[in-house]
Amino acid sequence: MPILDAHTLELFSRSPEQTRRLGMRLGALMRPGDVICLQGDLGAGKTTLVQGIARGWGSLDPVSSPTFVLVNVYRQPEGRMLFHLDAYRLNSLEEAIDLDIDALLSEGALVIEWPERIAGILPAERLWVTLTWISEEQRSLLFNPLGARYRNLVHRLRQQVLGVTHAVGR
Repeated sequence: MPILDAHTLELFSRSPEQTRRLGMRLGALMRPGDVICLQGDLGAGKTTLVQGIARGWGSLDPVSSPTFVLVNVYRQPEGRMLFHLDAYRLNSLEEAIDLDIDALLSEGALVIEWPERIAGILPAERLWVTLTWISEEQRSLLFNPLGARYRNLVHRLRQQVLGVTHAVGR
């Protein structure tokens, strides 16, 4: 278990619906140019979280895992886009470079499943979320912000979910 600092947030979800609601809160806080990295084993709840993120972002498009198409796009009615990238099937960093993440970020926000496979090309500042399967219905979500923008985002998420304005000591 990693040692958590004052900026890290650990939450527990007890159902897929609760995971989606957490995602909705996160998606509502996101803005174009944001990068959210979702790390976790198969079945950890990454796509379920993205379903909520897309809804919170303002998209009514159906969300599914982009494993076979690599990138799905979810649009807001105003036209802003949320890109959902699945790096699981990428065979090399060169394939990831060809996706032109910078171009995606200039057009919207980006959520990446299996980001550890392309860590070498990701922006230094990003939100890294580690999802861990605890039981059939329970998941742990560890939000690790890298950079001031994401520390602020996690601070605001903490306020919304827990109703506290500071990190709670362990």
